[in-house]
Amino acid sequence: MTMRPDPTFHASPKLAMEAPAENFAYTLLLSPDFSKPDALAVIDVKPGSPTYGQIVHTVTMPNKGDEFHHFGWNACSSALSPLAGHAFIERRYLIIPGLRSSRIYIIDTKPDPTKAKIHKIIEPEEVFKKTGYSRPHTIHCGPDGIYVSTLGGGGKDGTNGPPGVFIMDCETFEVLGRWEIDRGPQTLHYDFWWNLPRDYMVTSEWALPPQFENGIVPEDLLSNKYGHRLHFWDLRARRNVQTIDLGANHQMALEVRPAHDPVREYGFVGVVVDTTNLEASIWTWWREGGKFHAEKTATIPPEPAPKEKLPPLLQGFGAVPPLVTDIDLSMDDRFLYVSCWGTGEMRQYDVSDPRKPKLAGSVHIGGIARRTPHPNGKAFAAGPQMVEISRDGRRVYWTNSLYSTWDDQFYPDGVPGVEVMANVGGNGGLELDKDYFVSFPDGYRAHQIRLEGGDCSTDSFCYPSV
Repeated sequence: MTMRPDPTFHASPKLAMEAPAENFAYTLLLSPDFSKPDALAVIDVKPGSPTYGQIVHTVTMPNKGDEFHHFGWNACSSALSPLAGHAFIERRYLIIPGLRSSRIYIIDTKPDPTKAKIHKIIEPEEVFKKTGYSRPHTIHCGPDGIYVSTLGGGGKDGTNGPPGVFIMDCETFEVLGRWEIDRGPQTLHYDFWWNLPRDYMVTSEWALPPQFENGIVPEDLLSNKYGHRLHFWDLRARRNVQTIDLGANHQMALEVRPAHDPVREYGFVGVVVDTTNLEASIWTWWREGGKFHAEKTATIPPEPAPKEKLPPLLQGFGAVPPLVTDIDLSMDDRFLYVSCWGTGEMRQYDVSDPRKPKLAGSVHIGGIARRTPHPNGKAFAAGPQMVEISRDGRRVYWTNSLYSTWDDQFYPDGVPGVEVMANVGGNGGLELDKDYFVSFPDGYRAHQIRLEGGDCSTDSFCYPSV
């Protein structure tokens, strides 16, 4: 607790863009065979530093089998909301859930990121007892606490009741309880985010644990049994007010990215695959006339490939689906970055007109069939996956692991953990940085990234940019 608001909190997206650049990146490492504990790597990203692009600290957990996936901060710019009761809290602790274990780690990054350490461990039994949920996934720092989405309900296989969102105290880290009062037709969960002044939340859908923990279930995918809906909620009333079905063939509506400027009532969601043609898609949602609407605004086609270049899972299709597994929106709401994990491409769309995205830049690296090396000549297994953008929009970082069992299905030759970065041109365009290539220790895969001082997929703003 400080006597003044944390200097990394910003009232508007524009002010966040003007803040000092990041010096460190935090990256989750997972052991896919559970032979060793998962870990948090701290990477020096300050240009000119003698340890630039190197791991300068690692926090290794005491347990095995957690399956680190997503994580977030205990507090962020949402603390400046007029409705917040925590204006003087610090952006200090990283909240890291184990997607497979349902255990949650609290990591203290003070007094220095290179001395980060475990502050507290919340055992899965507390999560089960107080929420009835399991498989914690997305973390967002809200004005009133830490919000955690889950992918499982109760019971050993997580199918006893629907998954949802629960709240944690942002100072004591006590699990408080379920967030929903009226969930309406929502039965699956994945990502969530909000527009705080407009008082609404949007959530998306992936699958129940039996459909992802042991790998993708082809029969369920081809039967369109994965998630394909968006849910819109009254944030204060904690009530589902509208559900939009994108169509059963649009399987796995995953990451949601609302505009950062709260004046703008629109956002984007990525759809992994269309089961009728293997293409991926970007959808734009917006509110107009008191109702939410959504439409497909960009498509990415599959790439034909010979059978010998395809994993067994795809050999019958003769093509590589793009597999859009992550998206991220720059702080000025201008560029949307789209990870095509299957084809090995990072796309940059100009979304100045959110309903007419225009491809502005692209780089290829990795990919099921292309297997494009990094500009430094080193191999990059798998494709672009978890993406994070610097606050000023000039640097885009990404890693290459999706989920342990899915990695093995789509990239059976292995997915050694790697993190890269691309520089962004003033008017768009991407170029991979030849000097930034982080190889993680053998046996580890790399997942989500968070940047020191905040980034484009964690902070929520309560005041418009001017």
